[in-house]
Amino acid sequence: MDKELREKLRALGQKVLCEVSPERCITRYLRREGTVLYAGLSSFDLARFRRVLVVGFGKAASGMAQALEKILGDFLDGGMVIVGSSSSAETKRIRVVNASHPIPDERTVSASHELLELARTAGPQDFLIVLISGGGSALFEIPARGLSLEDLQCTTDLLLRCGATIREMNVVRKHLSAVKGGLLLHQTQAGAILAVILSDIPGDDVGTVASGPVSADPSTFAEARAILERYGAWDFLPASIRAYIHRGEHGLVPETVKPSDPSLAKVAHLVVGSGKLAAEVAQEFGIQMGFHTQILTTTMQGEAREIGKFLGSIAAEEVRFARPLPSPALFILAGETTVTVRGAGKGGRNQELALAFALAVEGLAGVALLALATDGQDGCTDAAGGIVDGGTAGRIKAAGIDPHRALSANDSYTALSVSGDLLLLGPTGTNVADLVLLGVERRGA
Repeated sequence: MDKELREKLRALGQKVLCEVSPERCITRYLRREGTVLYAGLSSFDLARFRRVLVVGFGKAASGMAQALEKILGDFLDGGMVIVGSSSSAETKRIRVVNASHPIPDERTVSASHELLELARTAGPQDFLIVLISGGGSALFEIPARGLSLEDLQCTTDLLLRCGATIREMNVVRKHLSAVKGGLLLHQTQAGAILAVILSDIPGDDVGTVASGPVSADPSTFAEARAILERYGAWDFLPASIRAYIHRGEHGLVPETVKPSDPSLAKVAHLVVGSGKLAAEVAQEFGIQMGFHTQILTTTMQGEAREIGKFLGSIAAEEVRFARPLPSPALFILAGETTVTVRGAGKGGRNQELALAFALAVEGLAGVALLALATDGQDGCTDAAGGIVDGGTAGRIKAAGIDPHRALSANDSYTALSVSGDLLLLGPTGTNVADLVLLGVERRGA
């Protein structure tokens, strides 16, 4: 076990999580001077508004709300955010409500109706701040007219299992919802809206984070159907979902909000944190720790096991030839991979990536990889991901488990558990995409 290298990567991951916390991200981009709120390049004179209200949804929404309360002070008149069940942030004027992730439930719909009622109270003299973070697609949801919660639950489960990217998933979700794809804008008369976004989306498309409730959506019902057919999910959908999309293709139900919609003119969007930021912070701290660093991508996408295997080849090249970087080397990736579920095992995309990497570097000394879901929850498990090295596969075998079969069965959690390579952090309170750190220390270099 490359203990020292593993500890360096673990410490680096913790530093990144600290820097991309909601409080750090909010205070980096928002400040108040007297009555004026400065938000990136925008500014709002709070004194000219009758009320300042806050609504929000996503895994980081409570931390964002807590930070925003400190900035707004007595100018804040109230608000509500919807978060997952693990939120611990304390707020005074913004109510925090728990709901379900990654599949919405009755709590989700009930809380979403309550949030919608608050947004509807905002009039032309009011300022509405919308706090948006990853996980919001499941935590803020009201089914479109004619669809049921059960319809959406079935569809979401299919999307999670078929290997669709987060953007593709959210194109479908937008077209089955009464609030996504900009439709929240049609439910409020607020005179000004500021969307504050903690992005978990590769490329930071504001219309994809939490399925863009206050953003334009250029996608169509036809595109949603094409995605479902591409991944073989169409024929397994509830009949009501297929009928609804069919009606949408023929213009019989309303489309999502398009870029020409006049309601968009009153919305300012501000991305305060992202996978890009996480990667850049990792690079900064990595240099301080003595690594030669390279950000490979901040738009990581693709099948998790394939990316893990590819990173294994990079590690092997580093160990043999000290290229493309001198030793010690640190390669950084941020984004979100996908998993096509083929087996009945337990795991998540970061655990699967880590296990595939471990198999690719079996027996190789001087390499370690950390794959981290920055929200602290990788898939439907209590692990944030995995931290593995060249000895991981051997430790799994020594415990009586075939790591190749575990990977085939999507059972990365069990495999990494027996080898002691699960990354267990608990809820982090933030959510800025996944972070992968590959460290290589060439022996004798």
